Amino acid sequence: MAQIPRLRRYAFALTGDRVRGDDLVQECLERAWSRRRLYEPSRPIRPWLFAILHNLYVNQVRRRAAEPALISGDSPGLGEVPAPEEPGPVDVEDLRRALVRLPADQREVLLLVGLEQLSYREAAGTLGIPVGTVMSRLARARERLRRLLGGPDSARLRRIK
Repeated sequence: MAQIPRLRRYAFALTGDRVRGDDLVQECLERAWSRRRLYEPSRPIRPWLFAILHNLYVNQVRRRAAEPALISGDSPGLGEVPAPEEPGPVDVEDLRRALVRLPADQREVLLLVGLEQLSYREAAGTLGIPVGTVMSRLARARERLRRLLGGPDSARLRRIK
């Protein structure tokens, strides 16, 4: 139960939609419960749950990619993020739009390490990738986020670290 708020936050950040995020968390918890015999009690439960959630999300993305898509002009993530005229506090909506524009592999690592505060090792285990890959994706994600939010010297990004 203690992990549900974190799972919801990560699911919302991945999907960009609270309802889809909540559905993803529900599916994750159902999957975890049905496979509870696979959980090793000597290990932390959080990375195990995040791995399940992540894998379910990846499967959903793959299924949607195989389906024909209907896109409306008001869909989130469409269009360009306007360049800021001067550095200021990061607007949550600007940050959300910038996160959506990151490649999925970079966004996932950034969210797990930055938002959910998983260690590099836990994030690597969650995503099923080497620790070095986590580090390189995280560096690329941070750099791209800097550019999207106003450049390498942006005071806006320093405020969200």
